[in-house]
Amino acid sequence: MANIKEKIYHVLKGNFLVSNDSFKNWRFILFLVMLMMLMIASSHSSDKKVMEIAKLSKKIKELRSEFVDTRSISMKLKLESTIRNKVFDLELKPSEEPPQVIRVTVKK
Repeated sequence: MANIKEKIYHVLKGNFLVSNDSFKNWRFILFLVMLMMLMIASSHSSDKKVMEIAKLSKKIKELRSEFVDTRSISMKLKLESTIRNKVFDLELKPSEEPPQVIRVTVKK
């Protein structure tokens, strides 16, 4: 039991960093630090992409609703009754006679 307490005491005191074979310990610690930094950078990158996806999804919804509004306005403007009301001020009225078909025949 004393052996375990002694090992824990040496770790807490930091003897493993200043002993004769501490070079391999420092290499391992630096490797762990590099892995942690890589993990942090990766998580920041993924968070950034998630935020961009959310922003683009919101913009898509706005553009889709704008498209639907514009299409409905366009459909209303194409209606015959709307066109009649617009040209009423110009005193244009629909023709009473049906249109005539003109056929052109070409002889060679």
